[in-house]
Amino acid sequence: MLVPSIRLFLKNNPTNNPNYVLKMVHLSTTSSSSTKEFLNHLLNNKNGYAMERTLNAVRAKLDARCVDEVLEKCAVNDPQMGLRFFIWAGLNPSYRHSSYMFSRAYKLLEVDRKAQIIRDVLEAYRLQNYVPSAKMFKVILNMCREGKDANMGLWVLRKIKECNCRPDTTVYNVVIRLLREKGDMDEAMGLMREMELIDLHPDMITYVVIIKGLSEVGRLEEACGLTKAMRGHGCVPNTVTYSALLDGICRFGNLERALELLREMEKDSGQCKPNVVTYTTVVQNFVEKCQSVEALSILDQMRDFGCKPNRVLICTLIQGLCKDGHVEEAHKVINRVAESGIPLDSCYSFLVLSLLRIGKLKEAEMRMLTGGLMPDGLTSSTIIRWLCQKSRILDGYHLIDVIEQSRSVSSIDSDIYSILMAGLCEEKHLVEAAKLANLMVEKGIKLKGPYVKNIIECLRHCCGKEDLASSIGNIKS
Repeated sequence: MLVPSIRLFLKNNPTNNPNYVLKMVHLSTTSSSSTKEFLNHLLNNKNGYAMERTLNAVRAKLDARCVDEVLEKCAVNDPQMGLRFFIWAGLNPSYRHSSYMFSRAYKLLEVDRKAQIIRDVLEAYRLQNYVPSAKMFKVILNMCREGKDANMGLWVLRKIKECNCRPDTTVYNVVIRLLREKGDMDEAMGLMREMELIDLHPDMITYVVIIKGLSEVGRLEEACGLTKAMRGHGCVPNTVTYSALLDGICRFGNLERALELLREMEKDSGQCKPNVVTYTTVVQNFVEKCQSVEALSILDQMRDFGCKPNRVLICTLIQGLCKDGHVEEAHKVINRVAESGIPLDSCYSFLVLSLLRIGKLKEAEMRMLTGGLMPDGLTSSTIIRWLCQKSRILDGYHLIDVIEQSRSVSSIDSDIYSILMAGLCEEKHLVEAAKLANLMVEKGIKLKGPYVKNIIECLRHCCGKEDLASSIGNIKS
């Protein structure tokens, strides 16, 4: 009978055996010799006790490529074996997992969907009387960290204690950070209290993570209290600590309270002195709450403290003032920061771009043409593009002519020249078109866009500039 024969064939056919499939896969010519050697060893010892001990006998080179290839081969048919290999590799003295490899392992083994794999590996250790060490748990925990898996990270922490291993401050910090990223501050605070019960002391990292987390969810009183309490544990709040607290106060509290905290930091003689990033954080929050005028006082505060504003702060402040309708105040800011070392042209560019972004196009144009300063390439390109969109081709041409004569802008977008050329030809401004074409040839700017053919035809037939048409058409990118 055929049916039993077919069944017998299928039963005995080696291709139906997962181990056979894995063997076939690992023989791929793209795999390194080290990968093949480790895979052969794993396949031959997968059911034996203490597979990890026998792996130490393999003399093949262990590197990131090898680890990645072994994981890739094991992920489909035997992820448990792949995870055990990954844990072992993480303890090898000649190799160290990178953050990328931890993340890669988490994704390849699909831990987010198949969390049971970690439980299965630990159960396999137990059945084989193989006691996992604290370092082995750290490998698993770091994989959870890169996968941002707070639930599994917490489970691993509990399992460490069950296995009579003592978690250290670093382990707790990893889980606390994961819980903070998840927004579960009750659990994170609970772990910090738990540390003290087992005679582990929270360190600076612990406090900063908790304070940052509390500030992010608006629990400002607890965050402030912890900032004071940490001194009693030998951790002096630093600029990072106060900046996290300051960010929370700005977002959820009173902005006046933020200024008070800023003044407290300025008076501190230790590590809490504010820097330009701290001041920028406060300015950004004032601007977000449409209180840009109030933020002007921070410039005075910075000057008195001896801290110079940077481009980010000034750009944020100017943009906020323009958005709130205080354009004159924004213009005054440019004059006030002259001594800070930021070029006036850059500040002026911030102003023009801010006006463009809020739709005050005519005012941006006026400021650009009458301000006496020349904005940068991005700003100039943006406003010329707008003039072309409004069919004000000659205005765009005259502006680019002024820019070229001043030689103060190094990089107008190359496509702007082509847009202007197309507009000048279409509107029969032939003298200007010829001048711009000569400029493009001189600067080696290639024509772009769908209007190349029309521009060359215009130069050749309307302007009578055969040589110019040939020259501009032959420019290579």
